[in-house]
Amino acid sequence: MNDDIAIDTYARLRSITGNGELSILLLLAGAVAIAVALHAVAMLVLCRLIKRDSIASSILKRIGGPTRLAMVLLALVLALPVAEFNAEFAEVTRQLLKVGVVVLLGWSAAIAINATARRVARRHDIGVEDNLTARRIHTQINILRRTSLVGVFLLTLGTSLMIFPAVRSFGVSLFASAGAAGLVLGFAARPILTNLIAGMQIALTQPIRIDDVLIVEGEWGWVEEITTTYVVIRIWDQRRLIVPLSHFIEKPFENWTRESAAILGVVLWHLDYRAPIAEMRTKLEELLYANKLWDGKVANLQVVDSGVSTITVRALMSARNSPTAWDLRCEIREQMLEWLRAEHPDALPRIRALLDEPRPGVGRGAALEDVLSS
Repeated sequence: MNDDIAIDTYARLRSITGNGELSILLLLAGAVAIAVALHAVAMLVLCRLIKRDSIASSILKRIGGPTRLAMVLLALVLALPVAEFNAEFAEVTRQLLKVGVVVLLGWSAAIAINATARRVARRHDIGVEDNLTARRIHTQINILRRTSLVGVFLLTLGTSLMIFPAVRSFGVSLFASAGAAGLVLGFAARPILTNLIAGMQIALTQPIRIDDVLIVEGEWGWVEEITTTYVVIRIWDQRRLIVPLSHFIEKPFENWTRESAAILGVVLWHLDYRAPIAEMRTKLEELLYANKLWDGKVANLQVVDSGVSTITVRALMSARNSPTAWDLRCEIREQMLEWLRAEHPDALPRIRALLDEPRPGVGRGAALEDVLSS
């Protein structure tokens, strides 16, 4: 139907101009003009139907250029067979134009995915104190966005290649054979597929989220980024630990902020047996109430161990997030040590030595000489 209309239009143009080349140019220019006009009308109608501040409106503004160019290339694909070009040249040109249309549509899909992800993420601020919901949504958005972009890329690449008959016949024969080549490709793609599936599992079950505090491979840090194949852990000393996604599905790890961003801080002191435990409890509460980093929930001090010469005193304190808890622990440790040194120096660890009295008739110097010589 479209070819008949194009042929009829071309015949009329040629009869009017009397020039084949000019008729071809006019036909192609007309096809481009019609495509641009149709695109403008479609965008105008969609903009009227959609709210201005919606996600769809933001997407339409961003994909206007790529979709307009895709419409132009599609119009040229439809008009090209009518023009009196060399058959081989016309076929190759049509294939390239089709590839251009597919690439532009894939580009538009990627723009739409990114715009949607940014718009949704902007509604949930991850910088607030109680950011559990925001971290959950940001994690899902990150993983789903990256997975969707990979899917769009693979679909665009596959569709573009299938436009060419040689590639299409090769692909059909490869899938039909399902022999050694298919097995080799399957084994080669296994790590990628494993991480993609792990990414989907993490997006749904969420054992980790953006900004979670983890202990992985003995390292303590925050989840900085989640990609389609790996997770970036920011270590406390600003190093970065790169961990495959599959690690968080197959191996155990510690998540300190699974249910809440709040965290308990622990401070240990190794003190003498004469340490004033009751006074230390009172002093701990005094120090915490005076510290702005404490969230006012947990304050506890206990003797958790006793050794040959020292006892271990543990203080628990709560803070709104892990960086704050770290600073709070350091400040309380320093302030308590200063107080003990000033008010209770006997509480600090010391080494005891018991010196026996010398035997009758033997001086201290002789006794020491005997000990050294033995």
